[in-house]
Amino acid sequence: MEEKTVHSDPEIMGGTPVFVSTRVPVSYLFDYLGAGETIEVFLDHYPTVSRQKVLATLKAAALMVSRDAHLA
Repeated sequence: MEEKTVHSDPEIMGGTPVFVSTRVPVSYLFDYLGAGETIEVFLDHYPTVSRQKVLATLKAAALMVSRDAHLA
């Protein structure tokens, strides 16, 4: 069973999806990557997020995109 990496709770950052056990929005990761930054730079700026959580989140996002592409 995979550990949950993303959490959304109305009491935490108004329900914005964040990395579990942090207040770091997942969207920040995609903003960094979209701007051409590396995972290492993101992790340096947000040390409360583990590499494992970043990689698991990217894997989940890739699976969702792949699944959605098959439905189109």
